Amino acid sequence: MALLSKSCVYGIRAAIYIASEAENGYISISQVAKELNLSSHFLTKILQELTSDNLLLSHKGPRGGVKFAKDTKDIKLIEIIGAIDGLDLFTECALGLEGCGVYKPCPLHDSWTAHRGALRTLFEEENLHDLAENVKSAGLRLRTLNHQELLELKK
Repeated sequence: MALLSKSCVYGIRAAIYIASEAENGYISISQVAKELNLSSHFLTKILQELTSDNLLLSHKGPRGGVKFAKDTKDIKLIEIIGAIDGLDLFTECALGLEGCGVYKPCPLHDSWTAHRGALRTLFEEENLHDLAENVKSAGLRLRTLNHQELLELKK
């Protein structure tokens, strides 16, 4: 079971990359897709969700692209997750059982309740600015390694 959809994971990665390039103004979606090794078409759909939720601004034309609508210090990961996947992850049963709760719990209820609370706290505390700074200062990666890069790691 994946906690976050592939769209959401890609959206978070793209958001962190865009935040890392924030001083450059609008950044083209094709540049983001190329840097992250993602499909430009798929990424466009994902970023449209962030635009619809007023997290991103979009500008068309030769100098067009996307940028954040507010300071990245004020954008928490939970906002990205909410815009793309919604926040059901933090309220629903891990096994998908309706009515799961204190009176009629599933076998995972108590454990999942504690863990999903911790996850929500993590996503509420992490902001895009700090994550982008970590990427820049520590050289952390946001893209999937290609086959050759994976082989190099194994050496």
